[in-house]
Amino acid sequence: MQAYKVNATIDESGNLIIDEPLNIAPGEVEVIILQIPSEVTSTEVSSQPQPNKPKRKSKVKAFAGLFENAPPVSPDFDADAARWEALKEKHNL
Repeated sequence: MQAYKVNATIDESGNLIIDEPLNIAPGEVEVIILQIPSEVTSTEVSSQPQPNKPKRKSKVKAFAGLFENAPPVSPDFDADAARWEALKEKHNL
């Protein structure tokens, strides 16, 4: 199985629109959609105040306070790049 990464948009009707041509053979494909976080574009305002930090619960009692005390993650943090760097370090690449 080969993976391809392309940018696309979802229109108001819910249709997927791929912005660039694909150079792959015709046939069935499996599509996985990862929505890019964006700023709130809705004009609706929530009546409930939003908490400063999302509450993440841990089933392991030893880690119960870990998430509440952890510093927030930078918005430009790239998890895939961090994984790749860790693998390169682990395997001396």
